Amino acid sequence: MKIAVLSGKGGTGKTFTSVNLAAAANRATYIDCDVEEPNGRLFFKPEGVEAQSISTLIPTFNAGKCNGCRKCVDFCRFNALVYVKDKPMVFPEVCHSCGGCALVCPSGAVTEIKKVVGSVESGVSGNVRIITGVMNLGEASGIPIIKAALKKSGIAEELTVIDCPPGSACPVMESVQSADYCLLVAEPTAFGLHNFEMVHELTALLGKPCGVIINKADGEYLPLDKFLADHKIPVLCRIPYSERLAQLGADAEIAVKCDADMAALFHTLLADIRKEAAG
Repeated sequence: MKIAVLSGKGGTGKTFTSVNLAAAANRATYIDCDVEEPNGRLFFKPEGVEAQSISTLIPTFNAGKCNGCRKCVDFCRFNALVYVKDKPMVFPEVCHSCGGCALVCPSGAVTEIKKVVGSVESGVSGNVRIITGVMNLGEASGIPIIKAALKKSGIAEELTVIDCPPGSACPVMESVQSADYCLLVAEPTAFGLHNFEMVHELTALLGKPCGVIINKADGEYLPLDKFLADHKIPVLCRIPYSERLAQLGADAEIAVKCDADMAALFHTLLADIRKEAAG
């Protein structure tokens, strides 16, 4: 079973939830798809880490073969190519590595070279396999790294927890595609609700069953409760703000291993998710 953990904004508690959910299982794979700032590994402290470089293909041009037809420039829908001073130029940060420019070039002037954009790290922490996508600084898109990380998911019988990027943009959609269930982490504030509505819309468009955790739930926030009721989204649990949990997080400790109440909560949460996913 694959559970994707999402939040509309950063700082809501998505990684806290993902890490503790994976740790609460007897055996699990944790995949950190928040490739711009992956921090699940700070809690798990995996051992035996191996890294695999992830590359994309970027076009390069042979000036001697180019006849100046501009077919490659006209083909590119991402405006990654321009024709300047009688030769084509590429903007690598915009290129989507589709390979179309090489296909349409009538003179064979376009070839592709590899560009390393990040890495995928694999390690083990107890009974949890840790997969971490890491995007290189300055790269525009982490999607190739997310795809590579998801390909390393565990066996079908195991629990796989996918720690998605925050928000609802393309990297989140890529992270959610293979999930059986989406666990949405909500923050009971006006800003949190606004962003939660967008990420819920994404899961609805993808047809993914979902439930919600309300984190930092010190009291009722009626607009959020109304939205959840109107859209029939089940509230699986509420986690109040706790200085104890905040301190554990600051110390990079996993709450279910240090706090009996959190251990019971996440074991119950995992059981409830399995029931919800089963229909």
